[in-house]
Amino acid sequence: MEKISNDYRENVRVLDGLLGVGRSCDMVSRDYLIGGRRARLWVVDGFGSDSILERMGAFWLTLKPENVVGLTEMQDFLDRYITFSESNVTFDISDAVTSVFLGKSLLAVEGLAGVALMDAKGYPSRSVNEPPDGKVLRGSHDGFVEAVVPNMALLRRRIRDPHLTMEGHKVGSRTHNDAVLCYLDDKVDQDLLRKLRGKLLGLDVRSLSMAQESLAEAIRPKQWYNPFPKVRYTERPDAAAASIMEGSIVLMVDNSPSVMILPTGFFDFTQESNDYYFPPLVGTYLRVLRVTVFLLSLFITPAWYLMVSEPNRLPGWLNFLSSPEPVSLSLLSQLLVVEFLIDVLKLASLNTPDSLSNSFSMLGALVLGDFAVQAGWLGPEVLVYMAFVSVASFAQPSYEMGYAFKLLRVVLLLITALFDVWGFVLGCLGILVLLATTKPLVGKGYLYPLIPFNGKALWRLIAREPISRGSRRLRTSQITP
Repeated sequence: MEKISNDYRENVRVLDGLLGVGRSCDMVSRDYLIGGRRARLWVVDGFGSDSILERMGAFWLTLKPENVVGLTEMQDFLDRYITFSESNVTFDISDAVTSVFLGKSLLAVEGLAGVALMDAKGYPSRSVNEPPDGKVLRGSHDGFVEAVVPNMALLRRRIRDPHLTMEGHKVGSRTHNDAVLCYLDDKVDQDLLRKLRGKLLGLDVRSLSMAQESLAEAIRPKQWYNPFPKVRYTERPDAAAASIMEGSIVLMVDNSPSVMILPTGFFDFTQESNDYYFPPLVGTYLRVLRVTVFLLSLFITPAWYLMVSEPNRLPGWLNFLSSPEPVSLSLLSQLLVVEFLIDVLKLASLNTPDSLSNSFSMLGALVLGDFAVQAGWLGPEVLVYMAFVSVASFAQPSYEMGYAFKLLRVVLLLITALFDVWGFVLGCLGILVLLATTKPLVGKGYLYPLIPFNGKALWRLIAREPISRGSRRLRTSQITP
């Protein structure tokens, strides 16, 4: 660890080389004469607030030699003539260089031991607005942005509690990304917090090129065969704040508008923030409906294939589900082809300009579907079932869980086609075993509170309780020592 020397010229030479002055066009350096002493300021262009730095520099230029006479420590200069609230002195060259790339301004003054780091950040970022992936029915329309500091402010605005803790970490040996753990220190599971903190401190990664997803990949259990998501994401501050109030941990990563909510289990995906903007009975109905529809999206096509693959298998009251009209492709091939075409349309809509995406998706679905039926490639019954599956996959807000169910549905369909009834039964058992053996990122288990069983916690996940009950519990906990 190289230290700042007492030779001003040597410090400037070393810092210029490490910061890339003259090599990188976005590295700005400015020389001053402060009280007759040479000084240099370094800042990344776009990271520092020009107006603040200009006012500060104008003030330094007014200092006379008698104002700095006798000063030998940068800390003394900082206490007298640097007005930034977030400022500190460092003697470590590596720390100084890293801090500049994190957005701080660096000041070195001749004859003063150490260098000053000043937080005058002015990150380029978009304004706080409604998140595109979390549509708001009623409530606040603000959403997280790519800068971590405004995101912390959005949570602090909602939870004005001294127990709310923002624990900062640096992740990435080269990129030094900011990662922040947000939790209530009097409600969080301390053992869970220690495990998560240990995972962050033990990371050995060079960079977080994909922000929170890179971090999740680095700390999640290695189960390549398991498609179930281990992390729940949200771009809504109200959802994150509600999770923190329930004792969860929110993990924020700089450069990402999504935050991670931990711990995450399977039943957490049955909840949505909009449930709390309806009366408890309506919110409970929406949760039950969401779970029912989502399970139907997993089993409906394999079960239908099983029932119509053999004649006379259906009871009389289900004759309307009888075998579809014969077409060019087999029933299994039809289902697999439509599964493939739905994903093609999704990918195409993602890469289509916003002004054309909706019309393109509708046109593609209508043209392809109508043409396939008219040409005798696909049966209309197949299109009806697959349309329901496609719509049902969006009944819950997690795209990751939707694609996990899609892969399992295709596998279950193939096993059913190969082994008939026994294949369907074994496939269902296999899905249950996969769920039971899924390792969460942190926490008690992926199927908690079902395994291990906790009746009260399971009921709170199924039924939407009145918010006032949680408020009373919170007030009681606040006054109880």
